[in-house]
Amino acid sequence: MKAGIHPEYRDVCFVDLSNGFKFVTRTCANTKETIKMDDGRELPLYKLDTSSESHPFYTGTQKSVDTMGGRVERFRNKYGKTTAK
Repeated sequence: MKAGIHPEYRDVCFVDLSNGFKFVTRTCANTKETIKMDDGRELPLYKLDTSSESHPFYTGTQKSVDTMGGRVERFRNKYGKTTAK
C-alpha cells in the first residue's frame, strides 16, 4: 500500500444522544471531540441521534401503518372497488 494516501482507520466511540448508549468500533470517520473510557483509553467521540438501542424498529416499539386507526383499511374501502377502464 502507498503511504500517506489512506485515511486513518482507528477505534472510535459512538454515543447515542437519546439514551447514552456507547459502543466502540473501528472507522475512518472524522471527529473533533474525545471521550475518556472506563478502561482509561481516550478515544475520538462520534455523536449519534439514533442507534439500534433507541430506534423503534430494533426496540420493538414501531407501530404498523395498518394498526394506526385503520387508515389503510379505509383507503381500501374507498378506492378498492374502482375498476380501470
